[in-house]
Amino acid sequence: MKRHVLIAVTHLLGAGHLTRMAALARGLARAGHRVTLASGGMPAPLVRLDGVTLLQLPPLRSHGVDFRTLLDANGNKASPALMQERAERLAKAVTEGQPDVVITELFPFGRRMLAAEFIRLIQAARALKPAPLLLASVRDVLVAPARAERIAEAEARLLAAYNGVLVHGDEAVLPLSASWPVSHNLRPLLHYTGYVDEGADRPQAPATGALPEGDFILVSGGASAAAMPLYRATIAAAGLLPEHPFRLLIGQSVAPALFDELAMAAPANCTIERARPDFRTLLARCAASVSLAGYNTVTDLIRTRARAVLVPFEEGNETEQRQRAEHLAASGIAELVPQMALSGERLAEAIARALSRPRPEALAVALDGVERTTTIIERLCAGGSPAAAPGIVSRDENRAWAELDEALDVLARTGWRVGLWWRDDDAVQPSQALDRLLVLSARTGVPVAIAAIPSQAGHDLAVRLAAAPQASVLVHGFAHANHAPAGEKKAEFGPHRDRAEMERELRSSLAMARAVFGEKLVPVFVPPWNRCAPALAPALARAGYAGLSLFGDRTAPDMAGLPLVNTHLDPIDWHGSRSLAEPARLLAGLAEAIRRRAGGIADADEPIGLLTHHLVHDEAVWAFCERLLTNLRNSSAVEPVSALALFGHTPRR
Repeated sequence: MKRHVLIAVTHLLGAGHLTRMAALARGLARAGHRVTLASGGMPAPLVRLDGVTLLQLPPLRSHGVDFRTLLDANGNKASPALMQERAERLAKAVTEGQPDVVITELFPFGRRMLAAEFIRLIQAARALKPAPLLLASVRDVLVAPARAERIAEAEARLLAAYNGVLVHGDEAVLPLSASWPVSHNLRPLLHYTGYVDEGADRPQAPATGALPEGDFILVSGGASAAAMPLYRATIAAAGLLPEHPFRLLIGQSVAPALFDELAMAAPANCTIERARPDFRTLLARCAASVSLAGYNTVTDLIRTRARAVLVPFEEGNETEQRQRAEHLAASGIAELVPQMALSGERLAEAIARALSRPRPEALAVALDGVERTTTIIERLCAGGSPAAAPGIVSRDENRAWAELDEALDVLARTGWRVGLWWRDDDAVQPSQALDRLLVLSARTGVPVAIAAIPSQAGHDLAVRLAAAPQASVLVHGFAHANHAPAGEKKAEFGPHRDRAEMERELRSSLAMARAVFGEKLVPVFVPPWNRCAPALAPALARAGYAGLSLFGDRTAPDMAGLPLVNTHLDPIDWHGSRSLAEPARLLAGLAEAIRRRAGGIADADEPIGLLTHHLVHDEAVWAFCERLLTNLRNSSAVEPVSALALFGHTPRR
């Protein structure tokens, strides 16, 4: 069902907020929805609004980094009449447009000076029958107020009026809690969308290959004059690096007098020009990029894998860009020059270091924020159940997540740690689902053991897994064929088959897997449907297997001397919807397993095992797995462990 979505955004300094919301608006429009973008900032000519209706409010901008002083389009202090007009136009857009979804960008986390117009918008939305879905939209990093009462005020507004918060970041990489205090009440409202790639709907310029890499240094600073210190330092650095051509892209909102000042000061190897719509193409080709650390620029850097020097904007007590830049520097993909230490010499040194490195490896970050946001909005509108709509949390599920956190906290206080391992079954060849699985493993830091079917898996799968250092391979039966008699549970290696025939297949399976996967292989047998005749354990050992993995709590650490490490949690409802099983039940079982280990009732050395099947996951299963792995990985009571370490008897605590 197609919806009408109203997005309200006001950018006050640069154009980053508008750029991100415009990308979301275009994505929703491409999905067939009617989208109105109410923009309250200054017009930004490079922002594209294909298929989107623009409602331009009387524009405002800040007085530099003084966001408490709002100016109108002529540079005069905004009058009460102008502020009232803005509020009424927003309310009218709701009353007459009858939107199904209303999104407020940054408010109520920020934009306190515009609270009156946002509250008027919310009142108009709540007066509609039926009331539209009300969502807040925030970037990955926020600047939390210094006063606790303002944080409490923002949370109270969210809990009273909002249906959810779209967090345009990757929780496994940089959770919102790193910059904003996320309470137990607020957490269920959060929906992590991944990063919004503003250029995702443009023709993509490859980082390497078809476009040859240039020798120029590309310098950018967003739309406003906030990057003037960076531009001036770059001109000085260009004079120190005469062998390198520099290209400075100056924002459209920078006054002509400042543009001329830079052009006159630039040395011969430094070209000054206005910002261009083909920025992504230039970024993909440049020898190195020098920029601020704004959300959209950093997303471009991650996508193009450009060598980067980041000079985060830090005036006016801004901390957002510094936090983001520090994270990228710690990941080894950017040089960081703090704004307070900025000089031509320091910048030239950082550029030289960046040039000396190869292009960075692809960072395991979710960049499909436009698509994920669209899916979340559509399913929230549909009012689906938790199993049908990732991100929608029932009261029972919310309580179950809290109980899991409590069980983990109890275990952490004992000083013990429980191992966490992850097995994924039925791999045969590369696929988008497998790529998504491997990215999730890399982002959460939880190694994944891929149970591959030997007689069907081949070279392409081996090549894909060779590029995933966190993945290993296990032997998943022989052909995943059911040999059970009619009416009995499926099994490939059950008691009804000739044992000599099964032993021949066991040896063939291991030989084929070794030939294809080489050092990636951990010689552990995973029987299809998790069913294996106990009498086969000695045959597995004779064939050269180092272990066995089934499903369910084990009663002993081995089977006839063969190490046994099982999985315990399968999120799929195989006998019902074949989507996500009841989350509250899954979480309650996991919490109980952790409590049993903490209390010494269960084998404390038995790791918790997650069992997935990437080929049949829908969005609900993916969302649950991502939240579960992130939640467990962030607990000090949990230690992720690889299959190699498990079956090599590596200590886990």
